[in-house]
Amino acid sequence: MKSNIFLVMCAVMGIAISGTAFAQTASVGAIKIENAYTRATVPGQQVAGGFMKIENKGVADQLLSASSPAAGEVQLHEMAMDGNVMKMRQVKDIAVPAGGAVELKPGGLHLMFMNIKTPLLAGQTVPVKLKFAKAGEVEVKIPVNAMGQQGKGTKH
Repeated sequence: MKSNIFLVMCAVMGIAISGTAFAQTASVGAIKIENAYTRATVPGQQVAGGFMKIENKGVADQLLSASSPAAGEVQLHEMAMDGNVMKMRQVKDIAVPAGGAVELKPGGLHLMFMNIKTPLLAGQTVPVKLKFAKAGEVEVKIPVNAMGQQGKGTKH
């Protein structure tokens, strides 16, 4: 009986520890990055979205750029309605309001990994450097979710 309880406790601890591995956060100055994720890609797929919540406990700031060794380029993007058509376009920066937050999510603001060098595999992490106008630079290790797994957002 005691060995069964021990096995159950080990399983519960393993699940708890593995869950925290995917809940990586990063901070720089007053900026905190939470719930970051991207999705697995298939061979030959050249683009993928990056999603996260950026919380700001300080003065207004802007996300100016992003880069990653996993992609030839990382762009800041926005999806918005243009008449009756949803269009995606590159933006020069993403405002992070003072004492507020901005969500990078499917169907809205997000990172766009361009010219992906090798497929992103579920369970891996992708290092991404974010550059803010005031807070400076921070590296985030973004977990790669399985293709069907949506994370905190909706479909991209």
